Amino acid sequence: MSNDFQSGSRSTYRAKRKKTNIILNSLIVIVLALIFFVAYTIFLSGDDKAAPKKEDTKTTANQASEKEDKDTEKNDAAQETEEENDTEETSAPAQEDESQAVITEGDGTTNVLRTIENPAWKPVGTAQTGEHTPVYDETHVDWQEMLKAVSYATGLEESNMTLHWLGRNKTTGIGSFSIVSSKDNQQKYNVYLEWVDGGGWKPTKVEELSAIE
Repeated sequence: MSNDFQSGSRSTYRAKRKKTNIILNSLIVIVLALIFFVAYTIFLSGDDKAAPKKEDTKTTANQASEKEDKDTEKNDAAQETEEENDTEETSAPAQEDESQAVITEGDGTTNVLRTIENPAWKPVGTAQTGEHTPVYDETHVDWQEMLKAVSYATGLEESNMTLHWLGRNKTTGIGSFSIVSSKDNQQKYNVYLEWVDGGGWKPTKVEELSAIE
């Protein structure tokens, strides 16, 4: 009878041990499954977080590009303003030079409305060298330079200028004398020129005349 009891005890122990092993194995499987699930979840969440970082990187790059474009526009605007200021400063002396002009109103006994003499007038430049002799020939460079000086003194563009006379100043015997008008005959001038060695023809006096009817 003792042997039967021992045999029964062993069978019961083996059954309990087998059941315990099954439970342990099941728990191990469950734990492994949980670990795999958690790891997979973390992996997916990591991809989701990485995407916004890329977007953030693109956004930052775009913002930097926009800032650079704005800075470039500001620099261009500042440069344009500076150039305009430089232009105004360059133009200022011309206005000052104009203020130096001595204007004498006509006395009404001739067709001279006013006489203008401006010490700020300068020679218009020349391509000629050596000793100078006035040449009153339309094909000669001296003639063209005289017309340039006349245009400079009167403010008339050569394309809007009718030449009535260009020759030696017979009154003084020095320099040249010209009569010109605008194409519409609303402006007419006598222009007196003198030669400056190395500088070319320079206006000395302009007489504004009554407009041609």
